[in-house]
Amino acid sequence: MSFCRDCLADTPDQASRCPVCGSPRLVRHPEVDSLSIAHVDCDAFYATIEKRDDPALADKPVIVGGGKRGVVAAACYVARTYGIRSAMPIFEAKRRCPNAVVVKPNMAKYVQVGREVRKAMFALTPLVEPLSIDEAFLDLTGTERLHGMIPAKTLARFAGKVEREFGITVSIGLSVNKFLAKIASDLDKPRGFAVLGQTEAATFLASKPVGFIYGVGAVSAAKLASDGFRTIADLQRADANDLMRRYGEEGARLWRLARGVDSRMVNPERDTKSISAETTFEQDIGEFRPLEQHLWDLTERVSARLKANTLAGSTVTLKLKSADFKIRTRARALGSPTQLATRIFAAGRDLLAHEVGTTHFRLIGIGVSNLEEVEGDDFADLIDRRAAEAEHAVDRLRSKFGRDVVVKGLTFDDDQAAPKDRASVSSAPAKSSRR
Repeated sequence: MSFCRDCLADTPDQASRCPVCGSPRLVRHPEVDSLSIAHVDCDAFYATIEKRDDPALADKPVIVGGGKRGVVAAACYVARTYGIRSAMPIFEAKRRCPNAVVVKPNMAKYVQVGREVRKAMFALTPLVEPLSIDEAFLDLTGTERLHGMIPAKTLARFAGKVEREFGITVSIGLSVNKFLAKIASDLDKPRGFAVLGQTEAATFLASKPVGFIYGVGAVSAAKLASDGFRTIADLQRADANDLMRRYGEEGARLWRLARGVDSRMVNPERDTKSISAETTFEQDIGEFRPLEQHLWDLTERVSARLKANTLAGSTVTLKLKSADFKIRTRARALGSPTQLATRIFAAGRDLLAHEVGTTHFRLIGIGVSNLEEVEGDDFADLIDRRAAEAEHAVDRLRSKFGRDVVVKGLTFDDDQAAPKDRASVSSAPAKSSRR
């Protein structure tokens, strides 16, 4: 069966273009009308949003990240042609592509777009399993009567809706299970739609290295290679009992996945474990006050993401990386869950105070875990209702007029150790969101 991704008309199997609209974007696969498990992945999510919001960036290599010593959070497909990838140091990315435009991340904006896309997913099926802000598994089994078409066409229509209404693109992988759907979504990026059926799975996987299987990292791959398992074909030829004797339950998992067999269900109850933010400094910092200011900026980002996802957490974790690249993590349990920047910051600041003075740091981060769902703006922090009401009032102003309309920072009294939260309202957007 084959159909047009743009107008959804059925097309002859040998057609190179849709006879109805002329589009060359055809989906053709013998199993396409029977498959209903999908992986949807937004294309270069952060960078695509930045290009959407600034047309001047449309044809330029764009990197989303921060500072000379920061790392790449996302790179557009133009930038990727230079070998730039996520987590690469910014200085290396700029060395490879001196003309790249580096844009500082705007997590609040990305979260908002991610929520809009997620809402559109739930209009297709209640079985949506988010994996991150920009990707999810969907199970569209039994939705033909609801949408009046097979799941593959429903997904193609969804992709067009996302592009028209949100100004970004997605790539879709369709298969019989989650493992194969995730693989398929990477086959035709960007704006892709790839189908990978069960009958072809083993042949498709055979030539791939064992690291192609999710959960097999560099250490596991090296161990498997030392035992003679370098490709997935090697695993396919192995006896299931032998793999189990060698590797226990992991051996059974490898045997199944090597054949494209995955019994995991799409789980809409999958929980977000934590929300965090971090930054790498352009120069190492050892003094408390500048570290504290960076901590406040990061805390506001974490708080914004918690609120956007209607979550609150009861454990705050501080992350520091020293000049010699050693990582320190310190955690504190709160008396009750919170999504307020002031409470998260207070815990993180106390943890920071015990670390400063011993060395200089190149990175600081803050995270909140032990999350639970809350009622959004109606959530009243049990520790300080007035602080909660004030913070949510600021959030509403920023939502309506932009983040820079209210610039929050810290002031200090010389005779007091604790900082005072300060908010000022600007009549015009500030040039920078950080103060």
